[in-house]
Amino acid sequence: MEIIIAQDGAAVAQFAANIFEKYIRGGKTLGLATGSTPVAMYQELIRRHNEEGLSFSDCTAFLLDEYVGLAKEHEQSYYATIRRELTSHVDIDDAKVFSPDGTNPDPTAIAAAGQAYDAAIRDAGGIDIQLLGIGTDGHIGFNEPGSSLSSRTRMKILHPQTIADNSRFFGSAEDVPVRVLTQGLGTIGEAGHLLLLATGENKADAIAATVEGAVSAHCPASILQLHQHATVICDEAAAAKLKHKEYYRFAFENNPAWR
Repeated sequence: MEIIIAQDGAAVAQFAANIFEKYIRGGKTLGLATGSTPVAMYQELIRRHNEEGLSFSDCTAFLLDEYVGLAKEHEQSYYATIRRELTSHVDIDDAKVFSPDGTNPDPTAIAAAGQAYDAAIRDAGGIDIQLLGIGTDGHIGFNEPGSSLSSRTRMKILHPQTIADNSRFFGSAEDVPVRVLTQGLGTIGEAGHLLLLATGENKADAIAATVEGAVSAHCPASILQLHQHATVICDEAAAAKLKHKEYYRFAFENNPAWR
């Protein structure tokens, strides 16, 4: 696992954009995440598209998750969110941006939609780089604590803390859908490169558990420890509780790949 401790959120976005740009220029399959943390990276990629000719036209993209019961057109669906934050501002074809289909809330339909989504990812040749945020409880995608480490795309019930965290997008916790369709930890782990971003002191416990804690379903993000190519980029605040910060800085400074 590569650990990069950046000065602040702006630096996190720059490092992440540099990594993502290599995959975009190669026309690779991108795994996209929503939430607050990736927005600055998306804004930087949009700038590079507009000012430096970075083209997404050969890329395909898959989202991590979607709320159950929200139409794609709903302003808080993740399909609408990723269009608002990234894809409508660059030259990727809308037909090549995929999200889990949670529109039919029937359990049988949701199970079938999860299986179909995993099959679509496989048919695309797999995800080359998967962007991840992290919840305050260590969840990635919507794999809440207790999720199977080998889980596939399926329905999950949100943790009350996640509902509280996401209420800022809806106006109140009562408006946040309780059910979601999310890539599983097993699905996520099949991506070629996992790139996790974290900013702010409220993520410090989750980052410490992810990087230095036990691999456990109680911290779903800890599966990054098992991945052959995982990169964690966090700001100083999110890195505050890491025990081996000085080594991570030393390793970064002496790694020619980051020069």
